[in-house]
Amino acid sequence: MSKKRPGGESLPSAPSTAADRSPDREVPAATPAPAPDPKRWWALAVIALAQLMVILDGTIVNIALPSAQHALGMSDADRQWVITAYTLAFGGLLLLGGRIADLVGRKRTFVIGLAGFAAASALGGAATGPGMLFAARALQGAFAAVLAPSALSLLTTTFTDPKERARAFGVYGALAGGGSAVGLIVGGLLTEYLNWRWSLYVNVPIALAALLGAPAFLRDRSGRRGGHLDVPGALLGCGGLVALVYGFSEAEPRGWTSPSVLTPLAAGVILLAAFVWWQSRAASPLLPLRIVQDRVRAGSLATMGLATIGMFGVFLFLTYYLQVVLGYPPVRTGLAFVPISAGIVIGATQIAARLLPRTAPRTLMSSGMVLAAAGMVLLSSLTVHAQYVTHVLPALLLLGLGMGLTFMPVYATATAGVPAQDAGVASAVLNTVQQMGASLGTVLLNTIATGATSRYVHSHSHDPAHGGATLNEGMVHGFSVAYWCSAGVLLLAALVAGLTVRHKTPKHAGNDAPA
Repeated sequence: MSKKRPGGESLPSAPSTAADRSPDREVPAATPAPAPDPKRWWALAVIALAQLMVILDGTIVNIALPSAQHALGMSDADRQWVITAYTLAFGGLLLLGGRIADLVGRKRTFVIGLAGFAAASALGGAATGPGMLFAARALQGAFAAVLAPSALSLLTTTFTDPKERARAFGVYGALAGGGSAVGLIVGGLLTEYLNWRWSLYVNVPIALAALLGAPAFLRDRSGRRGGHLDVPGALLGCGGLVALVYGFSEAEPRGWTSPSVLTPLAAGVILLAAFVWWQSRAASPLLPLRIVQDRVRAGSLATMGLATIGMFGVFLFLTYYLQVVLGYPPVRTGLAFVPISAGIVIGATQIAARLLPRTAPRTLMSSGMVLAAAGMVLLSSLTVHAQYVTHVLPALLLLGLGMGLTFMPVYATATAGVPAQDAGVASAVLNTVQQMGASLGTVLLNTIATGATSRYVHSHSHDPAHGGATLNEGMVHGFSVAYWCSAGVLLLAALVAGLTVRHKTPKHAGNDAPA
């Protein structure tokens, strides 16, 4: 429960006592809270540009990958590194990037991340060979790991009024959920009408626009200065995350029983266990354990992780379904994802942002996950002859609304009440959970779908008259099985949110209070 100054502003929570509740108790005089930054909405625009760029880059290259592979003479075995190099660096370095933002300053780190991301994107667009492209994608991921936590923590410390905070996080949640779909749309348009290199070059003007606005509109509130970076914690935590992401990425081509998969997964678990042990003893921990020990924050993080595990297979499966089964060209495939982006924007900015100040966060999260699960069930009924408008469109709208209703309150709740000096690392934890959920979900669901397809095709191989049809039917059957699994994971997320996230909407957030 938060206390109130005479003017009505929220103060950080403190344990309530009988004396505190006494009507005769005098309220100590307090300095009035600073007036809201008049440039805060312009700051949101700058932060939103950066967030869009980072999220968009996770999928924009997917549709361009076949063209890039052909142009650079990339082998089938190596092409996955265009995606994996980015996710490895991004997911593995997020915690380090978040703590650097807290120590160096969020605004400064934000600008460095933007400039580095733009330079890495230009390098990738000009790649003359596979190695150069892989290196550029790894650099993109590294600078994204610096940029994403600083962007979210700037948002957290800029908007502290509950209503304004809800609106700001509505925009941020819409971009976080819809950026992947936008990436598919933009990737299709750029690949078909320009060439694959523009899927990387497009980041340069976006970053430059944000760089021009950052000095004028962003204000970095007080954080920790003069602290020390936890080097052992950085090595253990980042090493563990990189090992896990690498193990997940190798599971699809090599199989879960391969030593190349089991070894990094086991190493990742061991390193992260050692990381937790060290964080409980370090003088200046990379991740103060109090951040994740809060029940509400832990529940929000778990909800985000489960949501991304269940959701991110959709983009992969629907891309293949639309292009391979229904025969859509790249641009039409990208445009087919517009409804899910529209649903996310409506769910986050027009529904969740309006309801959050007076509605329990867990109500929005659980409702969103149930809606998304219903969309997954609709997708599970697709056939090789399904029509987009009658079969795919309703599912995409439900998925979009569900994601918007969930992601916006998760972002707001998971970062609420975090002291300013820990805002960067708290934001990094949330981004890490999202990235790890996306990596794990894509691999797990793709493995499930591939296995179900193989079994279906094998069981129908005795009918040579329908060989081609059986292959497409097998693919759709595999997707259907994966969609049912996704629906189960999303319902589990709804249950976790309902059981762990508090009833009341957070009344204060982003304070510059001490820990």
